[in-house]
Amino acid sequence: MKNGIITYILPICLVLSAWPVFGQKPTEIPIIKGVYGSPTPFWERGYTLKDLGVNSIFVHSGSLTASMVKRAKSEGAMVFAEFATLNGKNYVEKHPEAWALNEKGEKVKAASWFMGVCPTDPEFRKYRMDQLRQLLEDYELDGVWMDYVHWHAQFEEPEPILPETCFSNSCINTFSKDFGITIANGTTSQKASWILKNHEEQWRDWRCRIIYSWTKEIREITKKIRPNALVGLYHCPWTDNEFDNARRRILGLDYTLLKKTVDVFSPMVYHERMGRKPAWVKENIAWLGKKLDIKKNAYPKVWPIVQAHNDPGTVTALEFETVLNGGLAGKSSGVMMFTTNAVAEDKVKTKVMKNRYRSLDTIPSSD
Repeated sequence: MKNGIITYILPICLVLSAWPVFGQKPTEIPIIKGVYGSPTPFWERGYTLKDLGVNSIFVHSGSLTASMVKRAKSEGAMVFAEFATLNGKNYVEKHPEAWALNEKGEKVKAASWFMGVCPTDPEFRKYRMDQLRQLLEDYELDGVWMDYVHWHAQFEEPEPILPETCFSNSCINTFSKDFGITIANGTTSQKASWILKNHEEQWRDWRCRIIYSWTKEIREITKKIRPNALVGLYHCPWTDNEFDNARRRILGLDYTLLKKTVDVFSPMVYHERMGRKPAWVKENIAWLGKKLDIKKNAYPKVWPIVQAHNDPGTVTALEFETVLNGGLAGKSSGVMMFTTNAVAEDKVKTKVMKNRYRSLDTIPSSD
C-alpha cells in the first residue's frame, strides 16, 4: 500500500476522544428488548411499549416522525434509526455514474430486491452523509444503525447472489492510486481480469477498507452531532467458512476493522428467509460472540435481529420463541425482531414476545 494511505480513510490509529473504544466500559445499558419497525401496529391495538416489555424501537429513518419519537420515549423506550447506507435504489437510475459494474464491465442488475451502488462514487457518498447529518439534527436519537453496508450482492437468500464488483473507473483508479499499482490500458473486463489474477489479495483488502471507511465517517458524523448516540450495524451473519468466506471476500465485511467503529453488531439471522433451522440462530450468535471477542460491560456488543415475518415461508409462534431465545444466547446483550406488524397481527406471537421480554426484567445480561 503506497505510503500506507488509502483514499477516504484516516489513519486507523486515530480514535476520537468522544468515541466508545473497543474494550472500554460503556455507559450502563439494559438488556435490549427491541422491535424493528414503527410501533404503530402495537399502539393501534391498545398496547404501550412498556406493556410489552419493549425498551427499544429500531425504525427506518424515512418512517420516523417527531410524534413517534416523543411517544416512544414517553413510554420508556430508546429510539434507534436504521440508515440505508449503500442502497442505491432510486439513485443510480438518476446518476448512472454511480452504478456498480461487474467484472465484465456491465452494470449490475438488482440482486433480488437489493440494488447496490459504487461505494467509491464521491457524489453518492456526499449525498448519504448529508442525509445522515439531517437525520441526526432532526431527531434526538439514541443511535444510528447502518444497513446495506456491503458491496453489491444479496445474502438474504438460501442461494445468495455474489457478483464480483465494482470495476467502475472510480474504483479501479482509486485502487490503483492507493496501492501504487499501474494498471495497463484496456477494457474494463481486461482490467478486472488482470487485477483478480495479479493482485486479488490487495483487491479484497482494499474493498474491506472502503467499507470500513464508510463506517468510520458515519461514526464521526454521528458522534459530532449526537455524542452519546450508539453506532450499530445490521450485517450478514455468515461465518468465515460459508460460501468461501464471501462475507469478507465479496461483501467486504472484515470484523477486525469494523469493530473499531461499530458499537453494536446486529447480525440479520433471518432463519426462514435464509433456509436455516430455528436452532441455527443460537449457534450463530454463540459463534459471533467468540469471533468478536465480546467482553462483559464493554464495546462492541451483539444485539441480533431475528425473523418473525412470514414472508417468505411461515414463522410459527414456536419458531419465533426459539429464535428470540437464540438471539439472546451466548454473549448477546439484547435482541430485536423483524417486524412489528408481523408480531402485532398475531396474538400468540405478541404473547411470546411479551412474556420473554418481561421475564428479562429481573435476569442479568449474559454479556
